[in-house]
Amino acid sequence: MHYVGIDLAWGEVRPSGVAVLDDDGRLVHLSAQDTDEAILAVLAPYRESPVLVAIDAPLVVVNAIGNRPCEAALNRDFARFDAGAHPANTGKREFAGTPRGARLAKALRLDINPASRRPRRGIEVYPHPATVALFRLGRTLKYKQKPGRTVPELRAALLELIGHVEGLAGAETPMVVSGHEEWRRLATGVREATRKSELRRAEDQVDAVVCAYVARFAEAHPERTTTYGDLTTGYIVTPTLPEGLVPAPRAPRTPDAAGPPDDATSGAAPAGPAAPDARVKAEPGAADPVREAVQAYAAERPAVERATGRYVELITSLLDEAGINYLTVTGRAKSVESFAAKAARTADGRPVYTDPLHQITDQVGVRVIAYLVSDVAAVVDLLADQLTVLVDRDMGLKTAQEGRFGYSSRHVLVELDETHAREPRLADLVGRPASVQVRTVLQHAWAEFEHDIRYKGTVPEEYAPDLDRRFTLAAGLLDLADREFSAIRDRLQESMTGHEPGADAADPRVSAQDLAAFLAGRFPGAGWSRTDHYAWVSGLLLELGVASLQELGEVLAGVDSEAISEKMGYRYPPGAVRRLDDALLEVFGDRYVTLHGNARRAEALRARLEKLRG
Repeated sequence: MHYVGIDLAWGEVRPSGVAVLDDDGRLVHLSAQDTDEAILAVLAPYRESPVLVAIDAPLVVVNAIGNRPCEAALNRDFARFDAGAHPANTGKREFAGTPRGARLAKALRLDINPASRRPRRGIEVYPHPATVALFRLGRTLKYKQKPGRTVPELRAALLELIGHVEGLAGAETPMVVSGHEEWRRLATGVREATRKSELRRAEDQVDAVVCAYVARFAEAHPERTTTYGDLTTGYIVTPTLPEGLVPAPRAPRTPDAAGPPDDATSGAAPAGPAAPDARVKAEPGAADPVREAVQAYAAERPAVERATGRYVELITSLLDEAGINYLTVTGRAKSVESFAAKAARTADGRPVYTDPLHQITDQVGVRVIAYLVSDVAAVVDLLADQLTVLVDRDMGLKTAQEGRFGYSSRHVLVELDETHAREPRLADLVGRPASVQVRTVLQHAWAEFEHDIRYKGTVPEEYAPDLDRRFTLAAGLLDLADREFSAIRDRLQESMTGHEPGADAADPRVSAQDLAAFLAGRFPGAGWSRTDHYAWVSGLLLELGVASLQELGEVLAGVDSEAISEKMGYRYPPGAVRRLDDALLEVFGDRYVTLHGNARRAEALRARLEKLRG
């Protein structure tokens, strides 16, 4: 049997690593491939023989939002080692249909049932938890490219991983890579690398080798292998977390070297109490770690306040640019008192946070209040597209899965992606995550009232059961109201499909209300935008000399909306105003960019115009 590892890129632009081991664990193929066709070509010699292919990419994705159950289960074990999984759901463009990994498995004629014993099989794996379990790491090695990590740091981490991989030659279930010419060339290239791009291509191939070994390990040691999830909802296969392994303390950050949080769900609170040897206990006369953390946070809080304001501005601008409907975007910097209370939490007599200053991730808090449940999903999709999402928790879904009504909110932990991290105005946000809550108006009303009542401590104990029942009833009614509001919106949009522009009054501007109705008919799949956005784009139309819906209909008559959507590659549902914005950019080109009303966003419009022009 051959064991194949594929580190499959989530998009089809970046390279994918491919590695093949023979039945004795010797590396017989290693390469980086840019397309599915190229991957299939290099695996052609193994198309007929028994093979177990380990693919680092989702194979089964059926959930519309949030994490798959397998990701949530794996994160409970591995997130504290910085080895949590990114969320995969059908709301993301790459998983809206059949995932790329599943398409590749089908082309290779693989059975992807993790319980199957057929000669040709495929499984989903994830290198980060595998390396933690195989090499008993206290935290993942930081060889993945993220903002703030330097070439020397990335190179050192990747060389450490290469050393671990080469050390498997002496393992109970061996893998021998050092004799392979391509591996030797790769290791030499990493040692001599001076650019991140050189490390990036090597990183994909090293991950592929790890994946191939996970396949070999799972075949040899099923009793030491854990499958999180199942074929129905998705799964991840990985070597089992060794008993007694605990997270290593985080390296302290200095003000001059504040790097980004670690991979995936980094910075999230530990899944449970710290293990005995990870406790932080002050000896007599020694410094109190909680007090030190609180003092450090108090000194840092002015910077946290500034960062909170920047995040509010950034997220507001992202929402406005996408044309997504929302009510408010607000922020708050965690108070010193709240930080101190959280830092001092214990479980079974042990501190919950061994490094409060970096493990408490809601220091910067942002709240987005939307109108409808679909708007909440659109906001989260936008954040996932424009920023890096470290954690995505759907509290309403969790409550529903427990058969209850109650608290509903999306909690998303984000940090800057590489593009935004390069912007000088956002430099102080690099390495500082933000906790973003996204709710509907009704969900927010319930949460605020429930919080206000319960935390005032004025309810007698004998009334508590009745209070719980009434809160549950109110939550159920508000859930129904949310659904009805969505139905009202959908019915209105359906009635506007095919809406034809009519005659205008003497007012030279197209009214926001008329424009909203017209765009609902023109772009029936788009959500509503904010009322002030319709008024704003009406002003742009006037600058273009378009003073009526009739004229606007003529301007848009030859526009291919589907082609624009394809070129723009939306990974979130753009609002009606954004759809119009892109259509006008397509029609008027540079003239639209130079309009007075577009002065503050000319650079962004030029980037979008390049996309449209291909």
